Amino acid sequence: MAGQAGQMGPESPSPGTEHVTIAVSGAYGGHTMDFRRLAALGVTLLGRAGDYHDGTLHIAGDLASNIANGDRNYLSVLDEADAYATAQGLTLPEEPQAHQFLPLPPAVTDPILKLDLRTEGITSVLWATGFQLDFSWIDIDAFRPDGRPRHTEGVSDIPGLYFVGLPWLSCRGSAFIWGAWRDAERLAGLIAGHEAKHDPAP
Repeated sequence: MAGQAGQMGPESPSPGTEHVTIAVSGAYGGHTMDFRRLAALGVTLLGRAGDYHDGTLHIAGDLASNIANGDRNYLSVLDEADAYATAQGLTLPEEPQAHQFLPLPPAVTDPILKLDLRTEGITSVLWATGFQLDFSWIDIDAFRPDGRPRHTEGVSDIPGLYFVGLPWLSCRGSAFIWGAWRDAERLAGLIAGHEAKHDPAP
C-alpha cells in the first residue's frame, strides 16, 4: 500500500524527514508492535541514552515526545492510506482497532532519568546506534566534503562509477528493497547503453 499510495515516490525530503523511514511490522503474523505493547510485554522504555559516569547512565527525558511523534507519524500514514483507498474506490474492511492505542506505561509519565547499572544487575550493553555510510575504501575524488557521493540520481561525475541503494538517490523509495529496483533498472539501462555505444563494431 505504501508504494501504491505514493509514499515511495517523493523525489526530495520535506524538512526534518530526510532520515525518516516507513516502518512496518510482521510480528505475530502482522500485528502492530509499538512501544506500548513492548512495555506490556515487560520491556523497560527509556529515552535517549546520554552521559555515563561512575556506573550511572544518564537518560534524556524525551521518551514521551518521541512516542508522541511516532504516534503522529503512524496515524498520518493511516490517514493517507484511507484517503488513497477512497480515491481509488477500493472496498476494504474497516479496522478501527488500528487507531487505538494501549495505555501509556508508567515509564512514559514518570520517566527513568538515571540508571545505576550495577544496582539493576545490568552486565551487558548492546549499543545499537544505527550505521553511517563509509566510502573510505574508494580512493577516488567523487565525494562531497560531508562524505556523500557526488551524483545525479546515481550517476557520478566519474565515468563508469554509479551508486544505487542510497537514501533519496532519486526518490524516497531508493533505499528500500521495494524502491531500489527502479534505480537499479534505470542505471543498468544507462550502463548497457554506454557499453554498447563504446563497443567496437563486429
